[in-house]
Amino acid sequence: MTTSSSEHGVSLGMPELPAPAYPDDVRARLEADAREVIARYPDSRSALLPLLHLVQSEEGHVTRTGMRFCAEMLGLTTAEVTAVATFYTMYRRRPSGDYQVGVCTNTLCAVMGGDAIFEALQEHLGVGNGETTDDGKITLEHIECNAACDFAPVVMVNWEFFDNQTPADAKRLVDDLRAGRPVQPTRGARMCTFKETARILAGFPDERPGAVEEGGSAGPASLVGLRLAKGETESARVVHPRGGPEGRRDTVHEPSPAEHLSSHDAPQETSASDPAHPAGPTAEEGE
Repeated sequence: MTTSSSEHGVSLGMPELPAPAYPDDVRARLEADAREVIARYPDSRSALLPLLHLVQSEEGHVTRTGMRFCAEMLGLTTAEVTAVATFYTMYRRRPSGDYQVGVCTNTLCAVMGGDAIFEALQEHLGVGNGETTDDGKITLEHIECNAACDFAPVVMVNWEFFDNQTPADAKRLVDDLRAGRPVQPTRGARMCTFKETARILAGFPDERPGAVEEGGSAGPASLVGLRLAKGETESARVVHPRGGPEGRRDTVHEPSPAEHLSSHDAPQETSASDPAHPAGPTAEEGE
């Protein structure tokens, strides 16, 4: 008995048809925005990245129609646009939620609890990695380093930081997002949807009242090296102790250069430092 290729999900037939064009009204609106973006660059092809954000703001992900639009506006081939759109993870290739919730599971965040947060959110939301909740609100994914190791474990929502998270914090965060309650990142303006974020990344102003003033900056822990380089040593504790009240700034002794400056850097009990509780394998290799 022979089996057709279609039964295995493999298509050997006609090549894919060209992507459909945007409706005329959508095309006219996007063209006006695209020309504004292109005018910022001496070489038009340099506008490709913001244009991909622009079309992403239209449909919530980069569609074949969006890539065709970018190619036509910039005089590129669709292959050239596709090569860029598939290289950067900030460009979504399939429909996703209003809020992209990314849990860092790189080494430091994982050690500090990132893996536990990701597992808790999977169970709490009932979705796996890269999947979206039934209400279309949350897409969950584990992501690589967010460059915020001094605030580990870190969760990002639409590229905004939520620092020093716990499983309980993260579950409360996604519940607030799904319920439509206001959510303020640790460092940055209050949350907006992924489409709104994409338009801002395309280079258009955030028109929400007060949002610009709320814009984030580097946190204290990120700036400690700069302060030390300038000879400033008076602010020894740069983050509140884990589990302590938010914003707490207790008076502490001035550390020597050899001492730890962050409560996150404090030595932890290990099998070497705590012989009464040695670490050992939990299962035989391969189990």
